Amino acid sequence: MRSMALTSLAGALGFLLLWKVVVVIGGYPPFILPSPESVIVRLAEAWAEGLMAPHAATTLVEVALGFTVGGAVGLIVGYALGRSSFVARLVSPYLVAAQATPILALAPVMALWFGPGLLGKVVISGLIVFFPVAVSAMVGIRSVDAGLLELGRSLRATRRQVLLTLEIPAALPSIFGGLRIGVTLAVVGAIVGEWAGAERGLGVLVNIARGSLFDIPLMFATLVTIAAFGVALYLIVVLVERRLVRAR
Repeated sequence: MRSMALTSLAGALGFLLLWKVVVVIGGYPPFILPSPESVIVRLAEAWAEGLMAPHAATTLVEVALGFTVGGAVGLIVGYALGRSSFVARLVSPYLVAAQATPILALAPVMALWFGPGLLGKVVISGLIVFFPVAVSAMVGIRSVDAGLLELGRSLRATRRQVLLTLEIPAALPSIFGGLRIGVTLAVVGAIVGEWAGAERGLGVLVNIARGSLFDIPLMFATLVTIAAFGVALYLIVVLVERRLVRAR
């Protein structure tokens, strides 16, 4: 975990250096591309003033709930798809059609149906998380060694024992591949939901900074916060994956 954190820190420093070089060489005005130091200062001010915290907390709640709901439903449906060819033939066309529809097109409909509150954001975030988790779970379950399943049946293992001791452990690497993608998409879904209609959230703060305040450093600071959330959540999933796969 320490090496991963150091690698992430080195990547962040490299990105900031590249950003500074682009600003200096390109000579961009601050309202087009502010310097990284001005964005960092504005980020610190926004947190110190209490401006960023309520928006960040709202987005984190939406992301956590959306990832949990979408991931859980995706795992259940993915298992059914992996174990039943009938379910796969019945459900797969609808899954593909739903995935092919851009989330930006669905967000206004979800906001209309579920309102501008928390539920609408959770539904949008869960929808965008659902597909990659379901597909990864399906692939993982289908890739379980048939010999292992036959061994379980020969030992008269119950369906629950086969699921918990053979299928899930063997499918974990594939499942966590989908969860890695899903946790970052959960952030995207929450922000898109906030753009479709919300009173609070990092997506709302981006619009406020760009529009009524015309505070471009604040807008970039909010984008940096969103990116940092995505990276942090991704690293958490990776850490859980390493512990569970190692235990397996």
